[in-house]
Amino acid sequence: MPTFDVVCKPNQVELRNAVEQTNKEIGTRFDFKGSDARVEQSEKELVAYADSEFQLNQVRDVLLNKMAKRNVDVRFLDHGKIEKIGGDKVKQVLTVRNGVPQDAAKKIVALVKNSKLKVQASIQGDTVRVQGAKRDDLQATIAMLRKEVTDLPLGFENFRD
Repeated sequence: MPTFDVVCKPNQVELRNAVEQTNKEIGTRFDFKGSDARVEQSEKELVAYADSEFQLNQVRDVLLNKMAKRNVDVRFLDHGKIEKIGGDKVKQVLTVRNGVPQDAAKKIVALVKNSKLKVQASIQGDTVRVQGAKRDDLQATIAMLRKEVTDLPLGFENFRD
């Protein structure tokens, strides 16, 4: 039976490249000269540091621009609140989405069931597996999900016959 998985995970290599390019540009820009502005990447989050809230917005803009150029969807980032870390310095945690959230997975399953296509959807951990008898039904489901779900950067993988 043909199946595919609906996932929500970024390309980690491109994300790391975008962070490195951001830090490189910040290091060479005149308006950041002498400041402690940078972006650090850990497993599931990015932390942007700057000397002021204005500079933090500039750092975030550079990061989003670099991500867009490297074809990493900016919807993968959940912006946390801006925190003061002593003196005038501020930081912001940007959480990287990895996996389809439970409420969004339920919404996707409901959309598939209401679409009247002959496919079944089931939640399996942080992915949604869709299976059907015909490949054409699965391709129609992918097209429908791309059109309907706009708040998440969905990916489709493990397409099997």
